[in-house]
Order: sequence, then C-alpha cells, then structure tokens
Amino acid sequence: MTNLSPEDEKRKKAVFDRMSPRRQNHILKKGYDVWDPFENPKDPIDMRKDKTRRTSQMLIREFLQNRPMEGYSNDFGKGAFDICLGMMNKEERYLGMYEFAVWHARLEKEEGAE
Repeated sequence: MTNLSPEDEKRKKAVFDRMSPRRQNHILKKGYDVWDPFENPKDPIDMRKDKTRRTSQMLIREFLQNRPMEGYSNDFGKGAFDICLGMMNKEERYLGMYEFAVWHARLEKEEGAE
C-alpha cells in the first residue's frame, strides 16, 4: 500500500495498535507497508450468480416451485441444492452427475423406456 495521506496513516496505525499481538505478528510477517486495512470487503459467496444471472437460492426456489409439494422430500430438495451449488462452483463431481443424468434421460427416451 502506498501514498497514504497523513490522516489515513494515523488511522492505519490506530487499527494496528488495537489488534492482538498475534494478529500484529501476522501482518508484520507479510509486511506492514503492503497491509491495507481499508480494503473493500469481498462479495459474499451466496451472491454468486450463474450464467442466467440467478443466485443459487433463486435457482432452487424456481426449481422447487415447479414441482408439486407432494412430489419431493427434504432429501430431494437438499440433493437439488447440493448439485446446484456444485454446478455453480464448477465442481467436477457435480458436473459428472449432471452429465450422467442428461445422458441417462436421453437414453431412456431413445429406447422408449420413459
């Protein structure tokens, strides 16, 4: 971090002085000069959006609203939510599950086993 105003430098020092010794040592190891206590917070994970610009909560709500209430259990909803998060995070395990489900549905349709 470079070119702080004298006022910001005082605020930085005040923040540092109020920290626990353990946290201060952590900052000193990385370098006090590069430490930025005024850094903007990162976006929360649950605000990530997929290609359709929907959050995981929006996707699950929309998916489950299109199902009859008697048609699914808590385990069904949990499974749908797990794969939703896995696909949004591009986790290989869930991408494999999705690809298999799509392939299997196509296979059943082609062989008339619907």
